[in-house]
Amino acid sequence: MMTSFYIKTLLVFVLLVIIQITLIPFLSYRQIAPDLILILLVFFTLNTGQLKGTIMGFTLGLLFDIISGGVIGSAAFSKTLCGFLTGYFYNENKMDFNLKSFMFLAIVLIIGTVDSIVYSFFSTPEFEQNLIILFFQQGILPALYSAVIALPVVVFSSKKVFV
Repeated sequence: MMTSFYIKTLLVFVLLVIIQITLIPFLSYRQIAPDLILILLVFFTLNTGQLKGTIMGFTLGLLFDIISGGVIGSAAFSKTLCGFLTGYFYNENKMDFNLKSFMFLAIVLIIGTVDSIVYSFFSTPEFEQNLIILFFQQGILPALYSAVIALPVVVFSSKKVFV
């Protein structure tokens, strides 16, 4: 059963990478875009735990770096860190609460902020902006956008569509 969960996760990843690379740039506003891979990683880590989430974060990040043509290692590092940090929210007793409530959106917002800041730090060669502006423009706003896009996960997860 768990093997099929990994296969489903990787198949959803391939679909999300295609959407992330082709369609999401059209939904972005001033280079602020949601991160669909992060939403998948948070969902996976909250289902499986910190160690598996960290490994999956590295795997998804490295594959995304290779497929998207970005700086190799920047998404791998940021997604590894995000899988690790999301693991602190993992609790078998609170799995339903974390996945089927607005707590999931809060976790995506927090982890998305970390992911966006770390990824932009390693993938942007020069910093021309104020640190506070960079924090909001490259950290909070993409994470907020990702949390809004993650709303269907909460709605459909409560109806047992995903698991």
